[in-house]
Amino acid sequence: MPAIVAFSRSVAPELSSPDPEKLLSGHPRLTVWNHYGDPTQQFFAGVWEATPGSWRVRYSEHEFCHLLSGRVVITADDGERTEFAAGDSFVVPAGFSGVWEVTQSCRKLYAIFERQTPSD
Repeated sequence: MPAIVAFSRSVAPELSSPDPEKLLSGHPRLTVWNHYGDPTQQFFAGVWEATPGSWRVRYSEHEFCHLLSGRVVITADDGERTEFAAGDSFVVPAGFSGVWEVTQSCRKLYAIFERQTPSD
């Protein structure tokens, strides 16, 4: 029987930075604590942190976010700009393309679903 996954449990952090070809400003450092991955590797949940900077994004996954601290601005390719602060929740749908900007170091909870396409 699957066990409940508590985010209070310690998991190893994964450190990274945006791909240099996608980086637009700053020197953001990204840290992920992935607390859960389902057996099909289509659903993930955990905690993500980032320091200020901006980079291009293209989502192949659906992501629910709840910002715990900091501020971010997400700007779609069509120019629609949305700001989020601590306490805000939002979904970035698969197919979204634009710029993710961290204006104040942030921390968020995330839940990601990415449908796997069957191999032929």
